[in-house]
Amino acid sequence: MADTDTVHVPAPTAPADPAALSPQEARALFRAGLRVPTAGYAAGYAQANLIALPRDLAFDFLLFAQRNPKACPVLDVTEPGEAAASVFAGDLRTDLPAYRVYRHGELEGEYTDVRELWRPDLVAFLIGCSFTFEAPMLQADIPVRHIEAGTNVAMFRTNRPCRPAGRLAGPMVVSMRPIPADQVADAVRITSRYPSVHGAPVHVGDPATLGIADLDRPDFGDPVEVLPGEVPVFWACGVTPQAAVMASKPEFAIGHAPGHMAITDARDSDYQVP
Repeated sequence: MADTDTVHVPAPTAPADPAALSPQEARALFRAGLRVPTAGYAAGYAQANLIALPRDLAFDFLLFAQRNPKACPVLDVTEPGEAAASVFAGDLRTDLPAYRVYRHGELEGEYTDVRELWRPDLVAFLIGCSFTFEAPMLQADIPVRHIEAGTNVAMFRTNRPCRPAGRLAGPMVVSMRPIPADQVADAVRITSRYPSVHGAPVHVGDPATLGIADLDRPDFGDPVEVLPGEVPVFWACGVTPQAAVMASKPEFAIGHAPGHMAITDARDSDYQVP
């Protein structure tokens, strides 16, 4: 074979039972090119949002997260330039299904591998993700529509500003799940036991209260049908740091593509409180 010939290796297909995968198996598929939302993958293991910022913004972001814990519950922080974390034994540059890269707050593009863009001054933050508490919801027979449909969760910018910190400010982002009216209390009870992955909902019912005009037009993710007898329920979302990046316009940032999470080696139960 000539040196100029290129071997095309097709991306792997989605597994028949993604919930049965270990974190290592799921990350290997993503590293090989599988690009899918991670809801329903590696049941029993916590998932996390990613935001990586230059070191000179790291303190500002830690303060932003401390002031906005519902939206930005920090699970782990790396040293500058590092691509692994104590809860994530893989490579943060390759082992998520998709990434977003921002320059001066503008989305430059989406990537499946950011090794060439990763900088020695980047500090990576892993932020709790509400996908973590979906397995307990399913175990309680509470439907999770986007998993049923095989789509991404619906996410929306809201009219609720986060508390600013240093050079960072922006709106809270929420994820929405339709819940049967007679199971809303159960959903609140179950998710409230996971404060490190957003915890209880921030709003139940009328989306207009959050400044959301149309549930069929999410800002991130896919629209999710709300059936008769169901109530839209909204949880704070770990895409909030990316909304802050878009609003505050730091010179560089890398995040996960919304819904395409870091599957950690930590168990869901590690973040459950009595």
